[in-house]
Amino acid sequence: MVDIPRVVIAAPASGHGKTTVATGLLGAFAARDRRVAGFKVGPDYIDPGYHALAAGRPGRNLDPVLVGEERIVPLFAHGCAGADLAVVEGVMGLYDGRVGAGDFGSTAHVAALLAAPVVLVVDASAQGRSVAALVHGFRSFGSVRLAGVILNRVGSDRHEALLRDACEEVGTPVLGALRRHSAVAAPSRHLGLVPVVERSAEAAASVAALAALVAGGVDLDAVLAVARDAPPLTAEPWSPSTVEPVAWHRRPVVAVAGGLAFSFGYTETVELLRAAGADVSTVDPLRDEALPAGTRALVVGGGFPEVYADRLAANAPLRAAVARLAASGAPIAAECAGLLWLCRTLDGAPMCGILDADAAMTDRLTLGYRDAVALTRSPLAEAGTRVTGHEFHRTAVTPRAGAAPAWAWREAGAEGFVVGGVHASYLHLHWAGRPDIARRLVAAAASGGTPAG
Repeated sequence: MVDIPRVVIAAPASGHGKTTVATGLLGAFAARDRRVAGFKVGPDYIDPGYHALAAGRPGRNLDPVLVGEERIVPLFAHGCAGADLAVVEGVMGLYDGRVGAGDFGSTAHVAALLAAPVVLVVDASAQGRSVAALVHGFRSFGSVRLAGVILNRVGSDRHEALLRDACEEVGTPVLGALRRHSAVAAPSRHLGLVPVVERSAEAAASVAALAALVAGGVDLDAVLAVARDAPPLTAEPWSPSTVEPVAWHRRPVVAVAGGLAFSFGYTETVELLRAAGADVSTVDPLRDEALPAGTRALVVGGGFPEVYADRLAANAPLRAAVARLAASGAPIAAECAGLLWLCRTLDGAPMCGILDADAAMTDRLTLGYRDAVALTRSPLAEAGTRVTGHEFHRTAVTPRAGAAPAWAWREAGAEGFVVGGVHASYLHLHWAGRPDIARRLVAAAASGGTPAG
């Protein structure tokens, strides 16, 4: 039984202020001594970092496309452990799901799975009474329960009164109104907001400002009442301990890349590695000149190596250490940013040189879910294994695939590289949807190579 007050923060489209409101609510309730848990619908890595800063606990993702809809409530319950209020930030517009799959994977889909009330954030900067038609349309379309509206970027007292009257006409409560306030805007670049880890003090100040803004403009008691109206859910919390630990005389050390250049990762990845029997240690490729002592495997997730290419190139000792680890046959799992780092060069700067390929920034955004099949046996999967992942980058690797490709999917054909124990690809996976990946990698680390099955 999962009985925790919860609310989903949605919007008509991207850019209306979901992150502002969700992060501000988490910070404002935390300031009231609420134990809050933050979640993000979809594959986004950056927003959960702001949630974590506001809530004081890891931000987590809820993505039915990547993990299966049957795992959403268990993962939610796992992430809520010890909390007394959950705030779930939506993705894109309320009903925007995976392309070609209706609302599957949408904010509305997750809200329905969680039986959670929805609060709609509306950018009202360029509208007046027409907000009533917009709110009425979102309330009457679909089956989610729209419990109220938070008006964002309101211009004046008169503007706010006009908007409130319009929403009252269609019977939708206004739970708050936020004025235009550029001082709390977070900086962004080519893939969205700048991650918290790259801003530290500035991010903390932004989150504090968001909490104050929301506390001053939103009726927190009304939001809490909405959240408390969510019914209990019948489900057992997801647990990484469902992964059978690898039997070995000593827990193998698995290094996970972190720091400014490699800040993208799901919280459950490290939890699964530990449950599978690994000792997990962080390595920062911008600062550390050696891998952690005893490293037998390496996981390199996403991030922005293109921003730090010169500094990564300057760390020749670590690049050489990673190359030696790869040459030993140890498992290395590299996703997107990790793929770029393992290439010969990135925008002309020398990288680890493990892959016979070069990477470069482009003007083209590559984005979307991918249904992929493993083409080559690796520490991550047997050949023929089918997965669903996500691709999100503005770079290109030449060639796109090696002699032994990692995956194939309809939009791209063969993609990625399997070289010895190295598996490198643009495809991001959420290991909670395939916990066997963690066990295979730890087993390969313990045995010194790719597991037998």
